[in-house]
Amino acid sequence: MKRDLLRQGFGRIFFVLLSFALITAGRVDSQDDQPIAASLGKAYKLYSLAEFEDAIKLAEGLLNRPELASKDSINVYEILGLCNYAKGKEYLDKSFDYLNKIASIGPCITTLPQDFWPKELCNKWYSVLKANSVLNCSSTNPGAPTIAFLPFDNYSMGDYQAKLGLFSNALAEFFAHDFRKISKLEVVERNKMDYLLEELKRTEAGITSEAAAVKVGKMLGAKLMVFGTISQIDDRTARMVARVVDVETSRIVTSVDEEGAPNFNKMQKSLVEKLAKELEVEFNDSSKDLLQKGGTGSLDALYYYSLGLEQMDQYDYKKAYENFKKAYQLDSTFTEAKQKMDVYGPLAG
Repeated sequence: MKRDLLRQGFGRIFFVLLSFALITAGRVDSQDDQPIAASLGKAYKLYSLAEFEDAIKLAEGLLNRPELASKDSINVYEILGLCNYAKGKEYLDKSFDYLNKIASIGPCITTLPQDFWPKELCNKWYSVLKANSVLNCSSTNPGAPTIAFLPFDNYSMGDYQAKLGLFSNALAEFFAHDFRKISKLEVVERNKMDYLLEELKRTEAGITSEAAAVKVGKMLGAKLMVFGTISQIDDRTARMVARVVDVETSRIVTSVDEEGAPNFNKMQKSLVEKLAKELEVEFNDSSKDLLQKGGTGSLDALYYYSLGLEQMDQYDYKKAYENFKKAYQLDSTFTEAKQKMDVYGPLAG
């Protein structure tokens, strides 16, 4: 059953993300005669199906191709890094060595990490970038303001404090995901924010969470930073607030809120729309349709997704995958849960 799930889900996300259209053109008997893009596409698919040794063999063979360009070499080292990482702890050093090889070619030649990298590999890549003094590569959307989203604070009362305790990270993810869909704003990756916040807290004891976040925002060149709170006091009443801070001046640019029945998916989508209008992001009927996709109205699905995020942050990918799967089984329209399943499925075995 698991292999069927892998085959149904993983191929789609990897090919969409990597745009290896050539892989669908049909098989070529001799691997040496295949275009490099097609061979790379096949290697990524083998990784997505947890066929790590076959993917490694194919990728290593590509290193001997004389026409291999810099970007191709980076893709080869990327798949070798992913596959060795997936093979287990004894292969970590080898996996990390491939990240250094990528950095030696050029850390900003292509946008890394990609969405399907596991959390620990992302963190290692950020440490490589930091060591090379290139935490901020050139923007993929030059001139667009950069915005970062922080985990929401939970100010709920009584049992609701524990019930919604894991929801703060998920909220930040949903806001970031939706802003990527509907705007041209440059959204800072959550993993990079998390990595730098942890680094800063280790080196500057006593720094407040908000001060640390603003400092990290400056390091990343973010212009805007979104802080938020969520609170629930009974079965009928909840409140969600999001405020936008100018990173350079620490001035509050705008603040929006929603209060009413505890339908957190509806509240979050409404706040995204309000923020978009306050920040003068173009918002039309098409944007509204895009915004309504994703997320979940199921509190149980949300709980399992949030639990999966916590386990993902602890590098417990098997448990993370299982909880993302539970979330998706409870709500088959919960696209974020499906995407996380696709990412952590190869590592769940």
